[in-house]
Amino acid sequence: MIQHPSNRPLVAAFWMIGAIAAFTAMAIATRQIKGVHDTFEILAYRSMIGWVIVVTLALALGKRSDIRTDRLPSHVVRNIFHFSGQSLWFWAITLIPLAQVFALEFTSPIWVILLSPLVLGETLTRRKLVAAALGFAGVLIVAQPNFNHIEPGVLAAAGAAFFFASTNLMTKLLTKGEPILSILFWLTLMQAVMGTVAMTVFGTVTLPTLATLPWLVLIGISGITAHFSLTTALSLAPASTVVPVDFARLPIIAVVGALFYAEPIQPSLFAGAALIFLGIWLTLRGGTSAPQGSGVTKP
Repeated sequence: MIQHPSNRPLVAAFWMIGAIAAFTAMAIATRQIKGVHDTFEILAYRSMIGWVIVVTLALALGKRSDIRTDRLPSHVVRNIFHFSGQSLWFWAITLIPLAQVFALEFTSPIWVILLSPLVLGETLTRRKLVAAALGFAGVLIVAQPNFNHIEPGVLAAAGAAFFFASTNLMTKLLTKGEPILSILFWLTLMQAVMGTVAMTVFGTVTLPTLATLPWLVLIGISGITAHFSLTTALSLAPASTVVPVDFARLPIIAVVGALFYAEPIQPSLFAGAALIFLGIWLTLRGGTSAPQGSGVTKP
C-alpha cells in the first residue's frame, strides 16, 4: 500500500519503535555474554547468523533478484563505517553503564542533522536545529559526562556516534533505488567477513557454547530486525526527521539497566528525557508539515 506523503514520517516513527526494541534487546544480550566473547567475536557471530536469516528470507520469498552488485563500492564504504561504529559500541557496553553508552551514542542524530544538508541535500530548518539542541541537552543532563577524566568507554561510545551518523547518511543514499533486502544482504555478509578477520587476527577465537549460543542468536535476530526497521524508516522520511526518534531509547535503556543490572536511575533522567521527547515531537511535527523528499538532492 502506498503511503500518503503526509503520513510517511509517522509510519517511519513506527518502524523506529521496532528498531529501538531490537537495539535494546541486543544490548541486554551483549551484557549477558560479557567476558566470554570479545567484541569482534560478537560482531562475527551476529553477522553470520544475520546473513543466514537474510538468505533464507530471500529464497523463501523468491527475492533473490533483489540482491544487486551494481552499487557494491557504496556498500563497502558504508560497512567499513558501520563495522567501526559497531566495534566501538559493543566494546563500550562492556565498560560503562548502559544509559551512559546510549546517551553518548545519541549525539549521532546531532551529526545527522548537521551533516544531512551536505551529504543528502536536505534542508536544515530552524525547527530541526532546535530539536537537535533539545535532544543534545537532554543527553548531557542524563549522562553527566566527566570531561576532566574521560574513560575509554566514554570515548568509544562517542566515536561510535560519529560512525553511526555516517552509516545512517550512507544508508539513506542507498535507499534511493536499492532494495532493502540487498542492503541487508551486503551488510551481514561484509560484517561477517570483517568480524571473522578481526577476531582471528586480534585474539584467540572462542567458539559459541550452549550457554552463549542463545544470546548470540538473539543478537543476530535483533541486529537484522533493527537494521530492517531503521532502513525502512529512512526510505520513508528524511534522515534528519527519522533518526532523532531514536532518542527514546535513552530512558528505556536506563530503566532496563536499573532492573537487570542495578544501575541507579538519577532524578536527572526524567528532566533529560522530557527534553529528548520534546525534541522528537518537534521533529515529527516538522516532518508531517513538509512534503516528503523536499530539499533532497536526487542521485
